[in-house]
Amino acid sequence: MTRPASCTLPATAGSRPASAGAQAYDADGEPRHGAWVAEITGMLDLDGWPAGMRVIVRKERPHPGAQLRFTDIDGHRFTCLATSTKGRQLPDLELRHRRRARCEDRIRCAKDTGLRNLPLKGFAQNQLWCEIVALACDLLAWTQMLALAGPARRWEPKRLRLRIFAVAGRLVRGGRRLRLRLAERWPWAREITAAISRLQALPSG
Repeated sequence: MTRPASCTLPATAGSRPASAGAQAYDADGEPRHGAWVAEITGMLDLDGWPAGMRVIVRKERPHPGAQLRFTDIDGHRFTCLATSTKGRQLPDLELRHRRRARCEDRIRCAKDTGLRNLPLKGFAQNQLWCEIVALACDLLAWTQMLALAGPARRWEPKRLRLRIFAVAGRLVRGGRRLRLRLAERWPWAREITAAISRLQALPSG
């Protein structure tokens, strides 16, 4: 079990030298310069917390251009997480926690796709609605993974609807083929045609 820690960061944690912790990893699992992780379980009062909980803190320099917060200490940003996982190296645990942040992104996208409200009266009806929303989220994720490229892979549902799904087009038959015609002036027409080409190039079956 891993969750964000709601405890108060002790003042002494900000004064710990970088050598007191281990080098943190980036998203690719490589050491990241200017970021460290350390365990501060013994510095906290965890009465009332489940047995075996550990608190790990990440210390890092904010990326260039980031606005400092009043909680930043000496130009460094501190982020705590609590976990009941035993063993393993601290950088591995902290990296696993950050990778799970994608779940929050998917939940936000699901809300924008229809999960924010249950529009029907009956439980079974709303259950079907949730299944439809889950199917739509899967289709969005697979479309971005297989068909889109570049920044479009990170577009959220509202932007996808505006730029790709809601564009006006016309289906034209000719030469025993069905063609989709889009307005040349549409700013994202190339992204749409390139996405269709990628899907058509995928092996069938």
